[in-house]
Amino acid sequence: MEIGVIISVISLIVAAVVGFTNIKRNQNSDNRQAAAEMTTVIVKLETINSSVSEIKADVRNTRTDMQDLRDRLIIVEQSAKSAHHRLDMLEGKDSNS
Repeated sequence: MEIGVIISVISLIVAAVVGFTNIKRNQNSDNRQAAAEMTTVIVKLETINSSVSEIKADVRNTRTDMQDLRDRLIIVEQSAKSAHHRLDMLEGKDSNS
């Protein structure tokens, strides 16, 4: 009977060691998988960040372009006003003649 008890104890120890080893291996595998997923998330966030930066730059450029167009429109309106004034003066001179 002592051999049966010894075999049972040895089997229990071997089972405990194998179980502990499997738990460690699974934990390492889970850690690697979590690190890979985190890396993927970080890369995606960096891509989003660079895209947002590009959009901000585009918006700034658009604002500058709009301001330039406003300035040019003011100049054109002033020129048209001056041309209308000159035309009105010419029409006034022609009608007086």
